[in-house]
Amino acid sequence: MNKEPSLDVLNFCSDNRKSKIKNPKWGWGLAIVLAFVLCGTVAEAQQPAKIPKIGFLGAGSASATGRLELFRREFRKLGYVDGKNVAFEYRFADNKLDRLPALADELVRLKVDVLLASSTPTTLAAKNASRTIPIVFYSVADPVAAGLVDSLARPGGNITGHTIIMAALAGKRLELLKETIPKLSRVAVLWNPQNPGNALNWKESQLPARELGLQLHSLAVSSADKYESAFKEATKARSAALTVAQDSLTVSNQKLIADLAEKNRLPAIYLGEILSRAAA
Repeated sequence: MNKEPSLDVLNFCSDNRKSKIKNPKWGWGLAIVLAFVLCGTVAEAQQPAKIPKIGFLGAGSASATGRLELFRREFRKLGYVDGKNVAFEYRFADNKLDRLPALADELVRLKVDVLLASSTPTTLAAKNASRTIPIVFYSVADPVAAGLVDSLARPGGNITGHTIIMAALAGKRLELLKETIPKLSRVAVLWNPQNPGNALNWKESQLPARELGLQLHSLAVSSADKYESAFKEATKARSAALTVAQDSLTVSNQKLIADLAEKNRLPAIYLGEILSRAAA
């Protein structure tokens, strides 16, 4: 997993004075600085003995979320140590997105001071669970289209965060594949139909594909046990390359996907990095 931020990441801040969240400019750190500011603000208004709680809602599994240690490490740099002067509460859906609403409600009942959400589905669940607790998201494809915020410049409400412009760059990734493989005509797209951000990525791929003379083959997969059959389907459809939409499911199974791409001799492009497996 890359330790450096993806070039597909776009930060945005709000200048909306009516917003319930003050949004200072902040960069890489996966919402850490903003969460710190929010917790600091809460802590000042409370009794000194009370430890701020930060809730983390993930769609994947705890073992597959390498960014958790990044959160903890960056907070330690700011002088906040988990269990000492700040408390983290983690909830993971293990790629079962129907569990997210209950997990979000659970974090709200714990009265967390800020809620970090790792994707479009988790942020939607957090939004439905609370309209008052500050929510900070990252890895969201299009927060405006998903109905999370009013606009990038003026999010409004209690939600702000990072957006990965995944859908907008879907065409660019197809273009890179075409430049790498000039005779390319068929591309398989691996995406999770349960993720609204992935659905947007699939939709936004259609026009650039036509302009590049590419025929797309949909590999809509919502569980890891379907990956192998999906790759067989892509090969049967004579796909000569693969593009993968980012999702907690694909992140949790990135090695499996890369191995299957190699096994089926499919050059592949992923969000933020390219893993090309050229056939001999």
